[in-house]
Amino acid sequence: MSDTRGSTATPERGRSGADARKGDRPSLFARIGLFYRQVVAELRKVIWPTRRELITYTTVVMAFVTGLTLIVALLDNLLGRGVLLIFGGSG
Repeated sequence: MSDTRGSTATPERGRSGADARKGDRPSLFARIGLFYRQVVAELRKVIWPTRRELITYTTVVMAFVTGLTLIVALLDNLLGRGVLLIFGGSG
């Protein structure tokens, strides 16, 4: 097997850095227009949730975040009390 990773030859179709940056690049406004068209095309592919799905997903996320917040607050309180018991302190 031949390994081409160590090869110093440049491919024929490649250009030097300066030529590749200036030559075939479209104008700024053309690139912005292309970006906008691509964004719109991608948004058309999105399957948007129904109102019922959106309410369900929102409720699940809010319940999950509330649950994790309670767990973190409980652990923080318990560990804080433990540190005060071990190291002492006013509190």
